[in-house]
Formats: sequence, structure tokens, C-alpha cells
Amino acid sequence: FCQNIEKEIRTSPKNVIFMIGDGMGLSHVHAAMTVSQKKLNLQHFPVIGLQETESSDNYITDSAASATALASGEKARNGVIGINPDGAFTESIIEVLIKQGFKTGLIATNTITHATPAAFIAHQPDRNMYEEIAADISNSGINIIIGGGLKHFTDRADKLNLVEKMKKQGYDFFEDVSQINSSRDKVLALTANSHMPFKINGRGDFLPVAVEKALYSLNKDNDKGFFLMVEGSQIDPACHNNDQEQFLAEMLDFDKAIGVALDFARENGETLVVVTGDHETGGVTVLKGNYETGEVKVNFSTKGHTGVMLPVYSYGPGSKIFSGFFDNTDFKERFIFSLNLENK
Repeated sequence: FCQNIEKEIRTSPKNVIFMIGDGMGLSHVHAAMTVSQKKLNLQHFPVIGLQETESSDNYITDSAASATALASGEKARNGVIGINPDGAFTESIIEVLIKQGFKTGLIATNTITHATPAAFIAHQPDRNMYEEIAADISNSGINIIIGGGLKHFTDRADKLNLVEKMKKQGYDFFEDVSQINSSRDKVLALTANSHMPFKINGRGDFLPVAVEKALYSLNKDNDKGFFLMVEGSQIDPACHNNDQEQFLAEMLDFDKAIGVALDFARENGETLVVVTGDHETGGVTVLKGNYETGEVKVNFSTKGHTGVMLPVYSYGPGSKIFSGFFDNTDFKERFIFSLNLENK
């Protein structure tokens, strides 16, 4: 793809915010646009592309394989985290950037050991190996870790307390995202024993607040730059439930977090924001709606995933290379290219 834009003057970002709506397809966005009764933050992104999502062994991907592709630029089998079909560990964009001296962060509303965040730092043959994934996270050197999953760090078969281990590594530990107020470079916030609740069940503004806190910490006294991955985790389970109210609440919450990132990028001027899904969940179609009243009716064709292409929204320096048609394995290369690191 580089040859196609070699004549274009490139302005490289210093920072990247990569936001993944788990299970989010185009119909999810359209339904959220209808109920919102005002423009979504997503509607302000000037560059739009489409990505393909199949895994190495299935036309219909799962989150483990798709996140491995998004993070590492390599296909994986469904259910596998950070390992390619030949059995070799992949290298994620976060692992590359840690070596380059960038600050890095992961945020999720599910457990931080769940498939999507895990694929950015862990290497395990089974996505359900949560305790092993937590151990990988504890050895990673990531600066900001915010999500659920406390039990995988403390209530473990091996009796290790990974929270205490990480405190000794210099992490400030929090159990409430609103209390994050750290002067240190490293923050570990595990705000639920397992997954956070759905938005309609009392999660509040956890996700937008987490993004705001993470961006402040990552940007502070940082001359090198940062990479932050944010997952809107619970669009996916809401659509597995075929629950319209749940998934629309999750979409609007994710869009609010996108707004925090977009505001930061507008003010900062050196930040690339990329938003996409990892796969589509529910086979969602919009049957009818009314923009004035905010009413919408959707249909679900499955309780599982589908294989449709997904929209990719981007804003900021380097955003133009995320337009057009491409594969989910292309993101890592494009991040490296946009950051001007391909020869470093």
C-alpha cells in the first residue's frame, strides 16, 4: 500500500489511539445514529475505510483471532491469542512500540484478560487461559492497564498475587477509575472482579473517564509518544443476547469515549485516532427508524458473529492510509508506517 501513497506528503503522528468496538458493524453505527438524535462523534471522522475479518481457519472470526490480526498483522486460528498458525509468537504493535520507548496503554470494560486486550500483549494457545494471560500482562511493561478481571490477578491457582508483584514494579493500583490520580508512569486499575456491568446495569461513565485518565497520564512529560488501545467490550455480548436496548446503550457509551479521544486529538494536533470493530455480532439490520423521535427497530439474524466487512474511521495525521479496502492484518503495518518507524 505504501507505493500507492508515495507521492503524498506525509505528516506523522506522535501518538495513536486505537479504539475497537467489539462486535461493531455498520448497522450498529447506523442504529446508534438514529437513537442519538444528535450527531455521533463517529460522524465527525473525515476518513473512512473497510476491513476484512476472516481468521486463518474460519471465514467467521472470533475476537481472539481478529484481535491478534489487528494487533500483530498476522492471522491466527479462532480461539488463539498472539500465536500464528505455525505456532510462533506474533509481535504486536504495542510490543514493538515498548521496545521503541513509547508509552502504552490498554482499556476494556470486560476483563483486561479478555481476548481483544489480551492479543495486544499476551501469547496463549487458548483465549480462556485468563490466569496465564494475566501473568503475561504483569510481565509486559505496559504503562496503563484499566479494566475488569481482578480475580485473574489475585485469586489464582498458583497462589501468586500479581497486583502485589506489579506494585513492586512501580505500578499505582486502583479499584475505582474515578480515583486514578497518579504521578507515576504506571497505573493498574482493576475495577471489577470479572467483567464490568453493562451500561444499562450501572457501569456509569467508566469508559469515557478511563480514556480521559489514561490520556492525561500517557501524555504527561512524554516526548516520545504513546499508543493506547481502547475496547468498547460489551457491544458484543449485548448482540450475542440479541438485546437492542443493551447494544444501543453500549454503542452510545463507546461513542462518548470516542468523543474524549477526538477532543484530545483536536487539541493536541499530533494524535491519530482510528476506530473500528473486530467482527460483526448479531447480523444486525435496521428495519425502521425515525431520526426526530429517536425510535429504531433492528433485526438480529444470529446470536453469533458474521463475516461482513467493517467500517474503519480515522482522524488526524496519518489518517489517509486507513481509507479504502484492506485486511485486518494491515493495521500494524499502517501504524508503523504512519509513525515513521518502518526503517527503525
